[in-house]
Amino acid sequence: ASGGLIRDHLGRCLSAFTLNLGACTITQAELRGVVEGLRVAWDKGYRRVRVQLDSQCAVQLIRHANTGNHHCVAILDRFRELLSRHWDVIIEHVYREGNRCADFLASRGHVVPFGFHEVASADPMLLYWIMYDCQGISEPRLVLNEG
Repeated sequence: ASGGLIRDHLGRCLSAFTLNLGACTITQAELRGVVEGLRVAWDKGYRRVRVQLDSQCAVQLIRHANTGNHHCVAILDRFRELLSRHWDVIIEHVYREGNRCADFLASRGHVVPFGFHEVASADPMLLYWIMYDCQGISEPRLVLNEG
């Protein structure tokens, strides 16, 4: 499953979605979420977009030019087609704790029917996570040092 939301520069939710993908890898889900989010942003007329992903693997795949034999090549081709349009798109990595809204929406994708579903921006649980994200509350994060 995957999910995402489009916010304005003040953090207000402009659009949100959840996506039930059936059986797939985590990386495929992350990339499909990016593609769907970009599609929604384009369709709604947004031309300056900052994409924040909590998957460093997905970010690296997106930034890597030669992915011809990767199992996500079809999704990456769709991403590149979207990116080639006339707009400004920035891709960056964030930790999951920095974007609880997208994590909530992705989790919701497991309990909806197969496919894409728009989520009302007034959904009480989504509003809760938007407020949480906007407060910038820090949380401890366990990081293992293998050195």
